[in-house]
Amino acid sequence: MREERREQRPLAGGSGGGFGRGPMGGQMGMPVQKARDFKGTMKRLLGYLRPRKYRLLAVFIMSILSTVFSIASPKILGKATTKLFEGIMMRHNNIAGAKIDFNYIAQILFFIIGLYIFSAFFSYLQQYIMAGVAQKTVFDIRNDVNKKLARLPLKFFDSHTHGEILSRITNDVDNIGSTLQQSLTQLINSIITIVGILIMMLTISPFMTLIALVTLPLSFIVTVMIAKRSQKYFATQQKELGILNGHVEEMYTGHQIVKAFGRERESVVRFNEINERLYNSGWKAQFVSGIIFPLMSFISNIGYVLVCVVGGILVTKKTIEIGDIQAFIQYSRQFTHPIIQTANIANIIQSTVASAERVFELMDEVEQIPDREAAKRIELPKGEVKFQNVRFGYKEDAALIENMNIDIRPGQTIAIVGPTGAGKTTLVNLLMRFYEISAGKITVDGVDIRNLKRSDLRTMFGMVLQDTWLFNGTIRDNIAYGRVGAVEEDIVRAAKAAHADHFIRTLPDGYNTILNEEASNISQGQKQLLTIARAILADPAILILDEATSNVDTRTELLIQKAMTALMKGRTSFVIAHRLSTIRDADLILVMNNGSIIETGTHNELLAQGGFYAELYLSQFTVGSLNQEAG
Repeated sequence: MREERREQRPLAGGSGGGFGRGPMGGQMGMPVQKARDFKGTMKRLLGYLRPRKYRLLAVFIMSILSTVFSIASPKILGKATTKLFEGIMMRHNNIAGAKIDFNYIAQILFFIIGLYIFSAFFSYLQQYIMAGVAQKTVFDIRNDVNKKLARLPLKFFDSHTHGEILSRITNDVDNIGSTLQQSLTQLINSIITIVGILIMMLTISPFMTLIALVTLPLSFIVTVMIAKRSQKYFATQQKELGILNGHVEEMYTGHQIVKAFGRERESVVRFNEINERLYNSGWKAQFVSGIIFPLMSFISNIGYVLVCVVGGILVTKKTIEIGDIQAFIQYSRQFTHPIIQTANIANIIQSTVASAERVFELMDEVEQIPDREAAKRIELPKGEVKFQNVRFGYKEDAALIENMNIDIRPGQTIAIVGPTGAGKTTLVNLLMRFYEISAGKITVDGVDIRNLKRSDLRTMFGMVLQDTWLFNGTIRDNIAYGRVGAVEEDIVRAAKAAHADHFIRTLPDGYNTILNEEASNISQGQKQLLTIARAILADPAILILDEATSNVDTRTELLIQKAMTALMKGRTSFVIAHRLSTIRDADLILVMNNGSIIETGTHNELLAQGGFYAELYLSQFTVGSLNQEAG
């Protein structure tokens, strides 16, 4: 599966402190994913923050206090510089009793240290409170997504790739969390810093403030021009990175096939081609966006020089104190950083709202029909199943199953056969209510399955599928998955019945053996044996077997067939079979083609009819004979 990996972009540093990779943070040129409905999505996202509005208010207050203390320090420090300068000048002019007032300067310095401590303290409180807000918000979103997934029909999962769904519930939700945790507080700090610095500059000198602001439009124009130019290079870089990741994933997951067909050279050549394109777009993107830093520094230095010259003139005219010039220079140097930071965070917020929109799209998907409030319950299911005039289609205008009628008595073994795409698995999905029928009804023990809770309906079934599913855990836990509260004796008894006990005990840790995520540390046949043991432990009223013995050797197949015969005794069993030799003893065989049941009967009756089933059976028998002769 080719899935473009979206890089987690580093966020900007603290307010007024610049960025780790220059004032632009290396991000202004990055392509921004935008939401189709920014306003609506933002309003919905804020709905998750509304229950924590008082905490957010506290964050805002803490941010103001932290920033105010931080902004006030250059102005106060300027007074110490002024006092130091006055003392030096008085000594230089040989004024009697002239001295530097170090006590006053020391008081200023201790006061500044106190301000920095208070600023750090309130900044810590701000981050602490915001961490709780962000994580609790993401917690609520994840909970809602998880509940939504539980209510979505199988149709949704069939029509969406696993990678796409996982991307929404992991990458997109994490993106929301990181933005709430970091970018939101940084945005608040940056805005307050901009306002605070502007006020402090105006209190020192409105004229010098005007001079300092002259360079801002030029900085903005340069930033926009370079960002637009680098945007296309970053977009190409992301595209090529996705292609490269897809190629690497394909080659590593299918490395055995690549080696078997001797395609290593072609794989390397293809990798080199993509890597070369990624290199070309990557260095262009980084180079063009990297130009912003020196240009911004150049423009900033022009403003810095103008401030210094004008400030020096004003000091000589005694219009302004030298300490205020020092403070003003500090403010002017800090002023551009939060502006650029705010623009950068605005881009990140755009991307975050786009992520939120993708999550909300998942939450807005059409849910499965809810269980009826007055749902019935079958206490002791017998296994009588009826399909009455059932109609179904994956699309409303294209029926796959039309007017299907089946009457199955308790304890019967029903085999379902037919070519690929005939509707065999669809019939089972309808029976377990993974899909809703369009017309007619399906009953179990005379009760319409739509009048039962899905959970109650599915507990009556035990499934063994051709595609085994085992989770990361011990063999004991995987078998015990079949029944809640299963004890050790039940687990071992089920394993013995499935002829899995012997191979389990040969493993170093026996029943405590940990299966990895794909259970690749045991063979395919052994995995199938464990799923059979799980179904045996469940002790269901109705069994569904989808070519359950297809992945085991002949000897093991015979043993499992005996276990299955004993297991199916007294139970209604649906057996989906491709090898017709395994269903000769079935009570009833349903032959399906193009979604319809075209023949019914026992094995001998269908052979005697000489129809579709007989043709299928004889073709397999002939192929089997030829294979034996060839062997």
